[in-house]
Amino acid sequence: MPDLPHRTSPDLLVLHTLRCTGFAELARVAAAAGLPEADAESELIDLAVAGLVTRISGAFGGWGPTEAGREADAERIAAELASAGTRPAVEQAYERFLVLNPELLDLCTAWQTRPVDGAMALNDHADSAYDTLVLARLTDLDRRATEVCAELSAALERFGRYRHRLADALARAQTGELAAVTETTDSYHAVWFQLHEDLLTTLGIPRD
Repeated sequence: MPDLPHRTSPDLLVLHTLRCTGFAELARVAAAAGLPEADAESELIDLAVAGLVTRISGAFGGWGPTEAGREADAERIAAELASAGTRPAVEQAYERFLVLNPELLDLCTAWQTRPVDGAMALNDHADSAYDTLVLARLTDLDRRATEVCAELSAALERFGRYRHRLADALARAQTGELAAVTETTDSYHAVWFQLHEDLLTTLGIPRD
């Protein structure tokens, strides 16, 4: 029987989610961590008591890691990767992710703009044929991203939630929710950005 992928403890999962997403309200933290809201809230309270997270009010506030929380997350995530013994697998998947990343960014630009009279203009999504073409390209990229996510979740179970979140965002876009590609905090682009941040922090690679 093959070894099961390493499972991250709920407290580290919540702390690491905040490190990858930045400040976020409870519902977003729970969704990104793949936990029920009650469980995520309990972990957030315990982390706050320990001085690892804080909550800021306001439109751009929410829960976020403190400096001590960021340091604790870096140490615990590095220890988790070493304990799991899967760094080579994560590094290999990250290299495959980097091949897809420029294509995803180009697709997001194509979704937000389109050629009009020989110049690029904001995409008002009035041209359904153009949007359909971009979504078809995104669907093809998502198929290849599925393979990368499968490699990652086999190495560390917590990466599996990205596959579900990316698939959900794509499905919503395909059924007419235009903002699900680039505009919302649970859009395809936002989830992809969080996956990229997670890979960088997991491997200890500074963002350029």
